[in-house]
Amino acid sequence: MKKLVVLTGAGISAESGIKTFRDADGLWEGHDIYEVASPQGFEANPELVLDFYNQRRRQLLTVKPNKAHFNLVELEKHFQVEIITQNVDDLHERAGSNNVTHLHGELLKARSTNNINDTFDWKKDIVLGDVAEDGAQIRPHIVWFGEDVPMIETAIEIVEKADILVVIGTSMQVYPAASLVNYIQPNIPIYFIDPKPSVTKNAFNNLTIIEDIASTGTDKLIELLID
Repeated sequence: MKKLVVLTGAGISAESGIKTFRDADGLWEGHDIYEVASPQGFEANPELVLDFYNQRRRQLLTVKPNKAHFNLVELEKHFQVEIITQNVDDLHERAGSNNVTHLHGELLKARSTNNINDTFDWKKDIVLGDVAEDGAQIRPHIVWFGEDVPMIETAIEIVEKADILVVIGTSMQVYPAASLVNYIQPNIPIYFIDPKPSVTKNAFNNLTIIEDIASTGTDKLIELLID
């Protein structure tokens, strides 16, 4: 069975109603990105940062996977599917995908501020005073700007073994995630699904651009790969 590796970003979750939070002026919900998504921001104003992610977590619990998520599950009948996502939601898992690697953490998990490996499920608000077993304040299990991306090496290993690569709903402009396409084997077929593609046909060998949103774009992908 061929190995189909899928890189997903905010575009696949947008159709479920997940806010991207990033406005055209670069602000997230009116905040500078480093105020709410950096270790320095957390140190300066932990209540603001916790509230920002509490709002995102509450919203996540009200939405559902969309057709694009379910289409990737359908592809598991025909391929060994591995998903590498920049998203911090759990919509791939809720749809039924079995192999999901989260590059930037998971919103429904928390961790000790003293131990990156001390992670646990967390579906309610995090407030100051909530502590882990080691007695340290807990924080969202999210990779903030300036922090290492612990799953990047795992993602590289997955991409290196891909027979087919699919990119959905991400501009591939955010590093280190954007570097993953550099690790595929020569002449591997690449399918790029986005309503406003940031790549051109000659960007990669064997590239097919599907200029569409994730749901109908993955319908077309299934037609190309299976039908």
